[in-house]
Amino acid sequence: MVSALLLGAKMILNPDQLTILAQAAPQTAPQNAPGIGGMLLPMVLMMVLFYFLLIRPQTKREKERKKMVEALKNGDSVVTRGGIVGSVQSVKNDTLTIRSLESKFEVYKDAVERVITDRGDLKENK
Repeated sequence: MVSALLLGAKMILNPDQLTILAQAAPQTAPQNAPGIGGMLLPMVLMMVLFYFLLIRPQTKREKERKKMVEALKNGDSVVTRGGIVGSVQSVKNDTLTIRSLESKFEVYKDAVERVITDRGDLKENK
């Protein structure tokens, strides 16, 4: 009877036959869901991977940058995040005074992108 339904044959079943078919259907046992231990291990592995790929390198770069900013002194050539190239005139607690050509700027120490050791890095190759 079930094969006739699957093959597309037009067969009309009465409610009694449907009840028999429903009872004869194989009963599947519910699958056991993994416990907390089965879910905990992949989550811990993901967190460890996340730490070593994202968090640790970022904190390492931030420490290096903080050292660089704290080591700034008068006469250092710097590039700010805004692209201004100049030399440090004075260092205060949170700010620097930078001289660029005829202009003088006071910027936060956090605005310094890098220290220039060789001015040849800035010139275009022609």
